[in-house]
Amino acid sequence: MAVQAFAGKAVLVTGGAGGIGRATALAFGQAGARVAVSDFAVAGGEETVAMIRQAGGDAIFIRADVTKADQVEAMVAKVVDSFGRLDCAFNNAGIEEESQRLADCD
Repeated sequence: MAVQAFAGKAVLVTGGAGGIGRATALAFGQAGARVAVSDFAVAGGEETVAMIRQAGGDAIFIRADVTKADQVEAMVAKVVDSFGRLDCAFNNAGIEEESQRLADCD
C-alpha cells in the first residue's frame, strides 16, 4: 500500500475486529490514514484500534451491525463527525445466515 496515497485520509473498515478486516485497518493506519474500525464485536474492534494507536496511528471504534440500515447511516455519520469526511470505505463485514441444504446424500 503506497503510504502517500492514504496519508491523512479518513478510512472506514467494516468487519475490523479480526482477520482480513483487522489486517487492512492496520495497513491503512501504517499508511497514515485516520481509521474508523467498525464491527459488531466490540472487544475485537477495540483491540484493533489499540493496535493502530500503539503503532502511532489515529483510530476510533464504531459498533455497528451492517445488516441494519439505521446503524450503517449512524456509522458513516460518526466517521464524518470524527474525521470531517470519509475518503475511503473498505466494506469487509461478513453477514452469516443459516444455510439451507440443497440435498442430503448417503
